[in-house]
Amino acid sequence: MLLKDYLPPAIANTRIFSTLLNAEQLEIDTLDNSIQDIVNQCFVNTATWGLDNWESLLGISTDHSKDINYRRTVVTAKLRGSGSVTVNLIQNVAGSFSNGKVAVIEHPSIYSFEVMFVGTIGIPPNLSDLQDVINQIKPAHLAVTYTFLYTQWSKVKTTTWATVKTGTWDGIINGRVI
Repeated sequence: MLLKDYLPPAIANTRIFSTLLNAEQLEIDTLDNSIQDIVNQCFVNTATWGLDNWESLLGISTDHSKDINYRRTVVTAKLRGSGSVTVNLIQNVAGSFSNGKVAVIEHPSIYSFEVMFVGTIGIPPNLSDLQDVINQIKPAHLAVTYTFLYTQWSKVKTTTWATVKTGTWDGIINGRVI
């Protein structure tokens, strides 16, 4: 919103009004930015300094050394993890950590379930945090196992040395090089 747009051009373009409106416009823009910043803190996906409040509200320990997107993921997972524990809930929580598709396979006869990462290859970088969240939301009598996908040898054996020589073995098996 520009203040000078509310005045007739004959008045808005005079030297006195122009100087006055420019100074006031700076203050209004600062207020608009501050209001938008506060609104952003109300949503996990846009929160920055407000993540401290989200973490405190959910009982998550704040660690400013961690990446902001990682902290948002933990808060989102904790928010998704409230309520009755269902297969969908566990899939949503695990999916928020892996940024991919997750399948949850129940094994009721042996009181366990399996979290299978089917949308990404390799181990998610923050697996220990996912395990902590899953352990917090799952019923205590159920065991959990984690299954990961890796690059199959049939994909690797047709690859030339020129393709993979700049990568690492870890990059090959986790599908980042091929």
